[in-house]
Amino acid sequence: MKDSWNFQAFWVDAMQSPPYLLLLLGDQAGICYSLDPITNYLLVTKFGSYEEAQIWLLEDEYEPLEGRLSSSEI
Repeated sequence: MKDSWNFQAFWVDAMQSPPYLLLLLGDQAGICYSLDPITNYLLVTKFGSYEEAQIWLLEDEYEPLEGRLSSSEI
């Protein structure tokens, strides 16, 4: 996953104090991984698609931070 990601997005649970962040990485095949920056980016959950990840994150009251970063933009 180190060099094969296609996009990254941060999601925040602003209801916690301090707010809790998760990093969502999408790979070239469309698989998404939620990673916890607090625990040295350990895998939280793996999803079959961005839509699946989005549903899970929204159900857990996470909100997307503005924008996504594509690997081609770096």
